Amino acid sequence: MKAARLVALIIVLVLIGAAIWYFFFRQTVPTTAAIDYMKPDGTLATWTISLRSPQPGEGAAASTYERVLYTAVQEVAGPPSDVDAVRFPPGTHVQSVRVDGSLATVDLSNDVARQTGTFGENGEFKALVFTLTSVPGINSVQVLVGGRRLPTLPGGNFELDTPLTRSDW
Repeated sequence: MKAARLVALIIVLVLIGAAIWYFFFRQTVPTTAAIDYMKPDGTLATWTISLRSPQPGEGAAASTYERVLYTAVQEVAGPPSDVDAVRFPPGTHVQSVRVDGSLATVDLSNDVARQTGTFGENGEFKALVFTLTSVPGINSVQVLVGGRRLPTLPGGNFELDTPLTRSDW
């Protein structure tokens, strides 16, 4: 009889422990992401996209990488076409991303160099940095163009030689 009570007590304690973990310690993974864009009046606006659920066995680093990749691609693609926004030049696309600790490195195609003017460059990169630094754990963004770190875009209006943070704006 004592053995049966002991087994029942152990089962109850395991269930209580599992419930405590579930409600207080499990990590919830967001199913949406905020994508920022610059409006023509210079203010940032946001639209929300859906994210895929983490795959079984996918670790935190892989999940962060996937989130950075997807949000970078969505950022460069821009908001829906009926939204008035500062956009990356046509043809610009994300060639690759890398995550090293709190730094996200985004390699953009050479098409991004067709942007002219400080306002356009500022709007593109501010939105990109704000979007990617909203990913948990990402604090700065290094932008590469065509696989290379450039001092500026060809127009010389925006410095790209060091990682960008929200405090740069």
